[in-house]
Amino acid sequence: MPDFDSFDRSVPVVLMRLDRNPFHHGTLGAARSLGRAGVPVHAVVESPASPVVSSRYVRRCHVRPDGDDLTSLRAVLLAVSAELGGAPAVLLPMDDVGALALDALRPGLTGRYLLPGQPPGLTARVADKERLAALCRELDVPHPRTLVPSGAEEAAAMARELGLPVVAKWSRPWLLPAGSGLRSTLVARTEREVRALYGQRERAGSRLLLQERLPGGPGSDWFFHGYCDSAGGCGVAATGRKERSWPHGAGLTAVGTWQANPAVERSARRLVGELGYRGVVDLDFRRDPATGTYHLLDFNPRPGAQFRLFSDPRGLDVVRALHLDLTGRPVPRLTGVPGRRLVVEQYAALSLLTAPRPRRTAPGGAGVPVLPAGQGGTETAWYAADDPAPALAMARAWGAHALRTARARLAPRPRPSTP
Repeated sequence: MPDFDSFDRSVPVVLMRLDRNPFHHGTLGAARSLGRAGVPVHAVVESPASPVVSSRYVRRCHVRPDGDDLTSLRAVLLAVSAELGGAPAVLLPMDDVGALALDALRPGLTGRYLLPGQPPGLTARVADKERLAALCRELDVPHPRTLVPSGAEEAAAMARELGLPVVAKWSRPWLLPAGSGLRSTLVARTEREVRALYGQRERAGSRLLLQERLPGGPGSDWFFHGYCDSAGGCGVAATGRKERSWPHGAGLTAVGTWQANPAVERSARRLVGELGYRGVVDLDFRRDPATGTYHLLDFNPRPGAQFRLFSDPRGLDVVRALHLDLTGRPVPRLTGVPGRRLVVEQYAALSLLTAPRPRRTAPGGAGVPVLPAGQGGTETAWYAADDPAPALAMARAWGAHALRTARARLAPRPRPSTP
């Protein structure tokens, strides 16, 4: 049974988030989880003003490089290592672009950082949405039918073939330029919208995928979080149900519940086992109501932002499991807490504004019981009694973000000149 003395507190952790999203609550969750265990936490983020930096559990903030080149990132990471005394520290990427960067930089960080023994190239294979669809076909893992158009008219024809509305995804969402307004995933409802999206492919930096849209609804969306240790074991793993999302139907988890789903867990364990995956993983599934089959939607080779949902009564979760394993400590099995909930405050509020009226019943799927909400306790993503400052910082930043967005929408647009 892990307690605070089970951790090697002489080994710090460096959390690395390379995207410029200051509202990433998963980074804060990791800082709190490890910091509460007495592990020194450093964070490489976009700015010293990031809300996560105000956490009492973050010892030091290090600013990510301005550019996206690996040489600059390696220099920052080596400088952080030198500041920590040069002894190996645990390095944990909190987003896809960070996980991909570490996969490329791994040889140059040997001896400076502790990382899971991931098979070479696997991170890129599962993070790329197009390659993931091919991987699912290869391994016979249920996955929504996915087509890759090579022209705007072909995109419209494929959308008709799949049946509108369709899910539109960029194959490499980490390449989306900041401030472009392009979303990694959205629901396209018309052929005109599909054609317009195809026209954005050069700005997006990767190929457009069109995917069959499985009907959503209560009990349809599930996720699996786990830690695959150095021996290939996955004793710290659990499944949860997405109760609310933002944007509705194709977005982030706003409210999630810990609930056992044997079918999802079997599919997830088979997949990570066949791949030889190592480290923290977050998988998203949706149930096809016509067949009862759970389809893999996304494979995230890093902690999911809602990973703190799966914190057991001893405080064990996937990031603590990673630190225990990489420092040579035994990793016990996770103790389930069915009904435990995680609420992401700002997204939960927004989801209430757009979500359709809930049905009287919320089926969990074939053979999956529905648990009363709140059983097992509720954790909020931003507010914590022992660490209130990040919630206040997030509220200020969110208010400023909302004001900028409103001003941009209300600003008069210049009229085209007439000859």
